[in-house]
Amino acid sequence: MTTRDFLLLGLAAFGAGGVNALAGGGTLLSFPALLALGVPPIAANVTNAIALCPGYFGATLAQRRHLEGQSQWVRACMPAAIAGGLVGAFLLLRTHERTFQALVPYMLCIASLLLALQERVKAFAIRQTGGAAEPYRSRVLPALAVFVAAVYGGFFSAGMSVILLAVLAVTIHETFARLNALKQIAAFSVNVAAAAFFLFSDQVIWSAVLVMALGALLGGAVGGHAASRLNPTALRWGIVTIGWALAIYYWVRA
Repeated sequence: MTTRDFLLLGLAAFGAGGVNALAGGGTLLSFPALLALGVPPIAANVTNAIALCPGYFGATLAQRRHLEGQSQWVRACMPAAIAGGLVGAFLLLRTHERTFQALVPYMLCIASLLLALQERVKAFAIRQTGGAAEPYRSRVLPALAVFVAAVYGGFFSAGMSVILLAVLAVTIHETFARLNALKQIAAFSVNVAAAAFFLFSDQVIWSAVLVMALGALLGGAVGGHAASRLNPTALRWGIVTIGWALAIYYWVRA
């Protein structure tokens, strides 16, 4: 890769980190940037997953105070998220390159749709909770639901957070803030598990990972500070538009 390529990746990751801090959907910027530079789709997905790990870690730390008193749900969701992330990563590396390339426009479209529905999912979660928590219930159903969502996340991370929030809202009766904190730690677990699995593959472009990880970290910090001054709804719809445009482009190209 040239210096210009690394600059493009750094800027894309910076944008992804900032967008994730503000509205979510940053993968719809960083993943296509890798594809635009000629990186094969599976290698692009693997490299992107590892590079954006710092962003998930930062989001988890920011939400940690809402995890107090939720140890039973954390113990149920984290193992399920890790297991699902590993299964998704395994399936990705066993998928033929041409098959995954054919799936790219459809996955971009699904991720864009999930991001477009983010506010509806949030409203649904708030209605489900009714603003209150309820005592301990069975941990089996939330664990199974998180596992299924995590398999998707390990295979293709874009839109994963929206799916996780939806399944947690259906299976756990907690306040929205506490559900959102669970979602963050589950998403972090999925991404780290998948990234750890990817480390042993030959699909990682380490030079790109280093540049993108730094860009994502800086973008997340800037996005966090700018959160009170920008309109996340307008930003989210801008990313949705980009995602759908890219989906159409790759579908026509395929």
